[in-house]
Parts: sequence; C-alpha cells; structure tokens
Amino acid sequence: MTRIIPALAEVSAKYDALFVDLWGCVHDGVKAIPSAVEALRAYKATGGTVVLVTNSPQPRKGVEAQLQRFGVAEDCWDTIATSGDAARAAMRMGAVGEKVWFMGELPRDARFFEPIAIVENPVEIERVELEAADGIVCCGPFDPQADPATLRPELLYAKQKGLKLLCANPDIVVDRGDVREWCAGAVARLYTEMGGESLYFGKPHPPIYDLARRRLAELGKDPSEARILAIGDGIGTDIKGAIGEDIDSLFVTGGLAREETKTSHNPDEKALSAYLEKEMMSSTYAIGQLR
Repeated sequence: MTRIIPALAEVSAKYDALFVDLWGCVHDGVKAIPSAVEALRAYKATGGTVVLVTNSPQPRKGVEAQLQRFGVAEDCWDTIATSGDAARAAMRMGAVGEKVWFMGELPRDARFFEPIAIVENPVEIERVELEAADGIVCCGPFDPQADPATLRPELLYAKQKGLKLLCANPDIVVDRGDVREWCAGAVARLYTEMGGESLYFGKPHPPIYDLARRRLAELGKDPSEARILAIGDGIGTDIKGAIGEDIDSLFVTGGLAREETKTSHNPDEKALSAYLEKEMMSSTYAIGQLR
C-alpha cells in the first residue's frame, strides 16, 4: 500500500542515498522547483548523499550546465548519473557498430559523441547517413513537437537492414514548462513495435543504476539497497526501475501523472490508487511535489 507523505523529511532518515529524477521533480524543464531544492539541501545537511539519476541523453557535464541555467543550486546534490553517459559507454563498446546514423537535435546533442573515460579501448565512432550505417543512435526525434510516426519510413528501412537502435533516453514524453515534448523512448518504442531491436540504457533499465552506484562509489559510498530511495514522477521509468532494483520509491504525482492522480498539494488517495492499479505498479510513498 502506497503511503502518501507530506514531505521528504518524513521518511528520509531511513536512507543513506537518494536516486533523484530531475525533470518534473527538481526542475520543470525551464526553471528549478524551489521546494525540491530546499528538501534535497536539508537532506544533505543530515549527511545523506544525493545522486541525480536522469534519463537525459546528455553527458554529465551537459546536465550540470543545464542545472545552472535552470537555477538548481549545486549544494542540493552530490553527483549525477545520466542515461546519456550509460548509452555513450555502450556505444563506445560497440553496441551498435562503428558507423552510426544519428537522431537528435544538433548542436545540443553533439556532446553525446565526446569521449567517455569509463570505457577502456573505446571503439572509434563515425557518423554516417542511414544507408551506410551499422546501427542507430537516438537521443530523441529531430523535432520533439512532431509525432514520432513521421519517422516510420526511416525506421522501416533500418528494420529491413537489421539495424539496432541505441536509445539514449527511454522517456516517452517530458513537459518543458507547459509544453509536452516527445523523447527518444517514443522513437524506440515505435521501432520495437515495427519489429526492430531497441537497446535501452536509462531508467527503468539496469545500466543507469549500475552507473549511479559507480558514482556513489566514486564518493566513497556503498549503501545497501535497503538504504537507497528512488524519487521520480515517471511510473514506467522511475517507479518501475526502483521495483526492478529492489529499492524503495517516492512517486512524485504532480509531474507527468498530475491529472490522473488529481494532484493539487498531494494526490487524491482514490485517484492515486486507481492509477497505480491501472499501471500495475506500486510505490513505497507518494507526494504531490518534492518538498
């Protein structure tokens, strides 16, 4: 049974580390959420460690720069694990070959092809046109406002060639302020539905959690699963991933599921229960907004 809580401080003493989603929890895609920044800052003051675990396709440095622009204070987090870094490592290990066709927004996503130190003997990657590619690297659709179905012709050709698609962000949609945008996960889902093979490296899949624990180890921390709390607004990413990793979770209902859970200050208990039942998921706790 999911327990609705008034604030993170109600339960945070049970945990040595937090795996915290960014979009919809700490910022809204435009600016920081002040209550979340203060809650994380207060948690860190008690000795806890905050790992920002995000399905952003960007490398860690790119997310750090984004957080500065959004006004997310540096003293409310310790380290960052991104889906982009987990996917970059896989790409450099040859997961989709040496010649790749790239999908994403340039120049923003160009950082994806920068070297990554955690891979020994990396594969040299060459960006090519689809016809010459060994595989696909997808940081997102070319136009986040356009229906991913517009990419069917290219995806059909790729499937016929037997190309694997590396998905750098398993999210289906995000809200940038009041505008909803399509993510790489929507493209990968479509490709899979068409019979293609998609490889995932962000939440809810294991590679990003392995990276998050590696980031903890870099800080000299090694908490047990029972002492880690995952926080996020994505039922199919943050909460599903926490269940898969056997760690507790705090579902922020005022993000992607605010309408379904009838969230104002906190979710409506009946609406939350109905939503979780429909999604066949269960979180340890729920809260309207991280605070």
